[in-house]
Parts: sequence; structure tokens; C-alpha cells
Amino acid sequence: MIDYQDLKKIMFKFQPENAHNIAEFAFKYAPYICPFALSSYAKKHFITDKSIRQNILGMDFLNPVGLAAGFDKNATMIKTLNALGFGHIEYGTLTPKPQSGNPKPRLFRYLKFNSLQNAMGFNNDGMEIISKRVAKLYPYAIPLGANIGKNKVTPLKNAIDDYAVLIDNFKDLSDYLVVNISSPNTKGLRDLQNEDFIKSLFDIALKKTNKPIFLKIAPDMDIEQAVSISTVALNHGAKGIIATNTTTDYSLLPDAKDFGGISGDILKDKSYNFFKSLSQELFGKITLISAGGIGSADEAYKRIRAGASLVQIYSSFIFQGPKIVEDINKGIIEKLKGDGYSHISEAVGADLKEQKH
Repeated sequence: MIDYQDLKKIMFKFQPENAHNIAEFAFKYAPYICPFALSSYAKKHFITDKSIRQNILGMDFLNPVGLAAGFDKNATMIKTLNALGFGHIEYGTLTPKPQSGNPKPRLFRYLKFNSLQNAMGFNNDGMEIISKRVAKLYPYAIPLGANIGKNKVTPLKNAIDDYAVLIDNFKDLSDYLVVNISSPNTKGLRDLQNEDFIKSLFDIALKKTNKPIFLKIAPDMDIEQAVSISTVALNHGAKGIIATNTTTDYSLLPDAKDFGGISGDILKDKSYNFFKSLSQELFGKITLISAGGIGSADEAYKRIRAGASLVQIYSSFIFQGPKIVEDINKGIIEKLKGDGYSHISEAVGADLKEQKH
């Protein structure tokens, strides 16, 4: 395989969105152009040690490191991403109708901070095209999550209709679904992070499917509000909480734009502290997944000990390359051994368990 750091020097000469489009093209066609290379890479680098395998909500996760939504918006890269070692892949965010997203430029790199800022706006091919694409490969070898959102043109008062039709269309094309009401890039979307909307949505969702449905929340609300809406979601059938989405705390990043959401290393502490506080209230009641600023085995294991059954990465995958998936998984295995654990389940929430003793 080509050394990623050499490849990155070339790719980072392109505008971020153009670089992503080039990568998507390569990932989309790699299974057809170089299937043996992908197979060889997977055999060498896909980590499936029994100590990190888990069955969660009826889904078999070969390792705890997943790809967060936003990278494979249109479900065109699943086979290649699987070969690169991810234990689960979340495609989307997708919407009922195709949409082009917000005006460009809308994706920015901050190399010094290994961070990104995006204002993409749920650009995607839409429900019909993406559902046909996923139907050709689902069910799949690893869990696939469908991350769903409302169209920009849909009024907030009708937003629930967008989510309902997406659940109908993707409940049989995913192992779990994720309700995304926490992106900062669709006007008014975060206003849906309220108890009434969440109650209504999950009441409808439970009538449509028994697939696990997760709620993805933003790191910018008060922790009391986060616990409150997460509890409402739990009480109305949600099976998991993903914390967190990108942040609109522009003070974190020097020279940040005043729009869009920030991800990457700069979000690490904010996301961890938010997740830790949330977990202190919800651990043991609902499955918790941690995302935001995870770029090492140390950070991933820290989230696991704080209560995360799974972790998801995005920006660190771009800055560090595919080997990060292997490195995090191997690091988790070593840390489990170092703590005297034979299985990851013993480490999940270990810090909280220790506090109670």
C-alpha cells in the first residue's frame, strides 16, 4: 500500500472538498479495480481479537472502532472502508430528497490542529438513489448504520415527516438508524433537540421498526438539557446515544469561520468532558457511543472507561490515514491487558464503576 503520509502531501494540495471527492472516487471503484489489494490489506490489518468483539443490541461488532457519519454520505465507499478495518460504518447523513448542500467553500482544514470545519449541509443523493445502492450489498459483513436528517426545504413543523419516511425506507437497509438533529449546518435543525419532538419521533419510529434507533446530540447544549432529552429518548424507545456531533464553539479554534461545525483534535477535551458528564447519568441505562476528537488508542480507551461501548472517528481518519483504525484497536487490546481485563466489556464504564466502590 502507498504510504499515507506521502499521499497526504499530494491530497492536501487540493481544496478539502475536492480531495474528498477524489478519495470517494478511488474508494468507490477500488473493490473492482484492485480487489486483491483490498483483501490483502484487510487480512493484515483488520483487527478482530476476541477481547474486543462485542454483541450489542443483537449486532456483532468485530471491533469497537467505527466510522462516523459524514464521510460516506452516499454509501458509495462501504466495501473499501470495511477493508480498511472499521468495525461498523455509518452512512449518511441522508435526506428524503437529493440536495446539493450549502454554498462552497464549505470544508476547511486546520493542519496545525488536525481539525476540520464543515458547513456541508447534508449534501447527498437522496433517499431513492441511496436506498437502491445499499440494497445491492445489505445485509453486510459488519453493522451498517443509516444516519438520517431532514431536507433543508422542509419546514421544522414538518420535519418529523422526513424522519418517518426515512425510517420506512432504511429500516431494512441498516442494522441501526441514527436520528441526526444535531448538525449545525441545516438552519434550525438543532431546535429539534427538544423533548416534545424527540418524544413524538421515537413514538412514531417504534411503530415502524424494531431496529435499534440512536440519537446523536451536539456538545454545545447544557449537560442538564442533554441528559433530559436523552432520557426522554430512552423512555420512548431509543437504544443508544451518540455523543457528540461537531461543535459551534468557535473560540476553540484560532481563525475559525463563524459558521459550520468544528471536528478533530481541537474538539477532544470538550467532547470527552461532555460525554463523561452524560455517561455519569445514563451509563447502564442505554448504549453509549463516543465520537468527537478521538485520534488515538489512549483517547478511545479513555472514552471506553468513561462508558462508551463503541467509538467513532472521522477527522483523525483523514489526518492520520487508514492505519489509525488498526492502531486504535491494537492499543485498546494492550490497554485491556495492562488493566487485567480479558474482555472490553470489563473496561466499559470502569471509571464509573470504580467511583461507586
